[in-house]
Amino acid sequence: MSNNDYIFGIRAIIEAIRSGKTIDKLMVKKGLQGELFQELSELIKEFQVNAQYVPEEKLNRITRKNHQGVIAFISPVPFYELDEIITRTYENGETPFFLYLDQVTDVRNFGAIVRSAECAGVHAIIVPEKGSAQINADAVKTSAGALHTMPVCKVRNAYNTLKNLQENGIKLFAATEKAQTVYFEEDYKAPCTIIMGAEDTGISNEILRIADSLIKIPLKGKIESLNVSVATGILLFEVLKQRG
Repeated sequence: MSNNDYIFGIRAIIEAIRSGKTIDKLMVKKGLQGELFQELSELIKEFQVNAQYVPEEKLNRITRKNHQGVIAFISPVPFYELDEIITRTYENGETPFFLYLDQVTDVRNFGAIVRSAECAGVHAIIVPEKGSAQINADAVKTSAGALHTMPVCKVRNAYNTLKNLQENGIKLFAATEKAQTVYFEEDYKAPCTIIMGAEDTGISNEILRIADSLIKIPLKGKIESLNVSVATGILLFEVLKQRG
């Protein structure tokens, strides 16, 4: 892990938040107290920073330096508001095309997916605030720089976000081996979101229940699954193909 990916120390992190740096994730020692930490706590609430409260040993595994009980991972790219992108897409006369990644945590897979999404014309990639790949220098490199042009939206509540997409006329297509429908049998010309899950756990049942359609990629080989970045690419370019 590069030292450029994170900063530590309460004062340094307070200044980073105030200066407008995009905090991907903040790790805080459980039970931390003190006047300076109280100042940091207020900023966490004000700026809605994604904070995780962890044992001190977890912080020590990242750095042995005097972290004062807090380590912040800095994102090399800004995050965007999904509602603003939805509105702008419709106002521009374009057909919304989004990608939701459910618990995809591998950084290199994430970077490869971003690269494919940018090439396929996806308007934004949506990820949950917790349980998603860290957006760091490795992710940017694997994306071949696409992370600098592809908007990423971090959301706190997957269910509410996806329901909001539906309320905005955007259909949800969830990729799962549980599906009966082969992906190229569906019509993606209308506004849509492709939903992909982690390779080991797939898409959560909560999300599968609200999806408008479950789709699958047919497989002929003995291995029963594709790498998630490859599977995502196949589905994204089917949308692009159908839209001409």
